[in-house]
Amino acid sequence: MSTPQNSDQTQAAPPVCYRHPGRQTYVSCVRCGRPACPDCLRPAAVGHQCLECIRGGNRTVRRPAGRFGGAIASQARVTQVLIGVNIVLYLVMLVHSSLQYDWWMLGNAVASGQWYRLVTSAFLPGAGSLGLLDIAFNMWALLIVGPAMERQLGWLRYLAVYLLSAIGGAVSYYFLAPPNQPALGASGAIFGLFGAWFVVARRLGVDARGVVFLIVINLALGFVVPYIAWQAHVGGLVTGGVLAAAYVYAPRRQRAAVQLGATVIVLAVLALGVIIRDHQLVGTVLG
Repeated sequence: MSTPQNSDQTQAAPPVCYRHPGRQTYVSCVRCGRPACPDCLRPAAVGHQCLECIRGGNRTVRRPAGRFGGAIASQARVTQVLIGVNIVLYLVMLVHSSLQYDWWMLGNAVASGQWYRLVTSAFLPGAGSLGLLDIAFNMWALLIVGPAMERQLGWLRYLAVYLLSAIGGAVSYYFLAPPNQPALGASGAIFGLFGAWFVVARRLGVDARGVVFLIVINLALGFVVPYIAWQAHVGGLVTGGVLAAAYVYAPRRQRAAVQLGATVIVLAVLALGVIIRDHQLVGTVLG
């Protein structure tokens, strides 16, 4: 006769998720070996990895950079945001028409210290049917040109080209247009992207005849069709082209420093231009 063994012997406890102790699991992370439930695992090339290992791996992986510096933009998020902002502000202006008077580019107002108009005027079109055509064309052009420029330059440089071209167009209008003649529209920024597109195409060895034709036609329309601020077109085109040239022709080893320096210099030149024009207009009034 044999003596039976004790049936209450302690059995090993089943493994539980490292983040959810109440969940039993028999699946482990292939990287660190910790047991994890399905909510805490993600598919990997082989097996599954836990969330912490994935986060740690992302921190050590170097993000791919574009040819001219900056992270590669897989989606044109900045372009989408710019289009959205322009459309929303246009709708706000339709409800509150006084916004155009507060934001439009007006030389006398800028000379009195309202420098913000150099930027705000680029985010509103004119009123009426001309305003609708203006925003329709500009947003169409931004949708066509913007994503390509955002991918080539990276979102930060692309945004700098857009904003400084808008300011450059406003400064050019400030110098060349009568100080009591208002203007609105994103055309300066759009022409800046046209100029950048031409420079990038030349740098990459791509046929640039299409953008040249687009620039020539639209510049010509500005001189022929009334109520078009050709001054802003010229200023935006020059600003965008110069800035893009500095971005794409910067030497690789000093690329970041040259690109940053060029951005600061362009902004400083535009600010100096505004100061000079301020003194001209103030001197005329005092005289």
